[in-house]
Parts: sequence; C-alpha cells; structure tokens
Amino acid sequence: MLGDVRGRVSVNQPLGPRTWFRVGGPAECLFQPADAEDLAGALGRFSPELPVMVLGACSNVIIRDGGVPGLVIRLGGAFAKIETEENGVVVGGAALDATVAETAAAAGLGGLEFLAGIPGSIGGAVRMNAGAYGSDMAAVLDWAEIVSRDGSLIRLPASSLRFGYRRSALPDGAVVVRARLRAVPANPAEVAQRIAGIRAAREGSQPVRARTGGSTFRNPDPEVTPLKAWQLVDAAGCRGLTVGGAQVSEKHCNFLINTGTATAADLETLGETVRRRVLETSGVTLHWEIKRIGLPVADVTGNGAEEPVA
Repeated sequence: MLGDVRGRVSVNQPLGPRTWFRVGGPAECLFQPADAEDLAGALGRFSPELPVMVLGACSNVIIRDGGVPGLVIRLGGAFAKIETEENGVVVGGAALDATVAETAAAAGLGGLEFLAGIPGSIGGAVRMNAGAYGSDMAAVLDWAEIVSRDGSLIRLPASSLRFGYRRSALPDGAVVVRARLRAVPANPAEVAQRIAGIRAAREGSQPVRARTGGSTFRNPDPEVTPLKAWQLVDAAGCRGLTVGGAQVSEKHCNFLINTGTATAADLETLGETVRRRVLETSGVTLHWEIKRIGLPVADVTGNGAEEPVA
C-alpha cells in the first residue's frame, strides 16, 4: 500500500534511539512522507482498521519495549519550515518549539518566547495544548492544517479545537502538518533576553541534560488540590525512587530519568509506582502527561520475558 509514496519507508525500524528516553522497540513500518500531499495520499488508501501512530520529536513519549504495531508516521524536514509574517509565524508540524521561538525573536516578533521552554515539536504542542512560563498554544494559535485519518487536508480554526489544560479536540488520527501562531512586533534583543531567561530557569530546575522526557504527570485540577504534581510526588517520598535503570529525578521529581540501563518497562513501572504512592498518601490520582505507546515485550514474545532494547 506504500509502494508508490515519495517519502521514505522502512520495516522493523528501531525507535528507541529517536526518543529522548532512548528506550523502546521498533516500528513495524515507519513512513516519513515527502510532504502533506504524500501523507494525504497514503492515509487515504489505508483501511480505517490499520493502526496508525504519529510521532513528533519523541520528547514526551515512552515507546514500550515490544515496539509499535502497524504504521508509524514521522514528519521530516519538509514539515519543519518556518515563515515569518508581520504579526505571526507559519510553521510546519515538525518544527521544534524552541526553534520557532528563536526564529520569531530574530525577526522581531514577541509572544512566542514560552515555546523555548517546551521540548517537542509544533504538531505535538497543538495536540496537547502545550504550555509553560505563562502561556500556551491556545493563546497564540490562529489555525492548524491537518491531514485527517481518511486523507483529507483540512484547515481548522483554533476555536474548533476546544483547548483545555493539556488537551485539544483534534480529531483522532489527525496529523498536524502546519499551523499559524500569532505574535507581536518587539525588540529582537529584548525577546532574545526573555528566551535566555526561560532557558536558564529551565536548566536550573529540570534535568535537561539527562535521558528524560517532559513532565511525567499533569498537574491536578485546582479544585482537587492546590498542590502541583511534583509536590505530591515529593510528599509521597518518591524523589530519587528507582526501578531498574529508571529513577525519579532528584532535581525535579515530576521527571523520570533513564540512568543508562532502563527499559521502557522500568520507566512505566516506576511511573505507576509513583501514582500508587501518591494516591495512598494524598488521595489524589495523578494522570500521565507522557504518552505510553506500543506493546510490552510480553505481548510480542508471549512469555513475558524482558528483551534488550532495540
């Protein structure tokens, strides 16, 4: 079915090295489309029953050790273009958040500095309404162009996405290929200074140089508790907790770390252990912000034994 696409197709492709955690099994089939039309043509030919997973920068994902069945889509350089306009930027879904912030700053555009503090790409940021340092995608998005699961190329206004905290109403299976973000004219040096401040704050408080992902758990609804996720984790005595090669960061305990030998199972087991302890000590159920996708090794081998990471 992928025989006439213009992009790259590979089978049983290791995904672990592409993730920030550096763990996980292979993609049954990995497709890197040449452009939006190539992606739309491919999706339009597939049965709705075919499992399709879209991966971005893989900064906030744990790919399980058994890999990902079906088709995995990864957007490449053709989807990373950034065009500046008088009062905004038009960016590809694969453009890195930090690069968008830097490009806007160089063009004398402010209001997008918060993106410098978010690891990931624009497509993922739209899907989860990524935010940090006082702003989020809901505050700056004008529209998003998507390729739907049936292969249609559609432009959606921001209002149709019904943004909430770390969520959107983006259709299931949709791939964000382009978006427009509002910005305001500003002094480039001042914008660059604000970005530098965000980066310094992030490096001072988060384990950015470790094999880690983004925030592990969403902050609870303020109506449930005024405490942040990290405070609940800390109060439950989980700072520094380990499972195999996985560890709760000593620096910021809403981050998990691969100390060098972790498997995806170690990381997920550690996260679930933290959730259980927080529930026992505070009565609050933490919800994962990091996505866990694919199959455990047990589902692939049938014997439940762990295997080396691909």
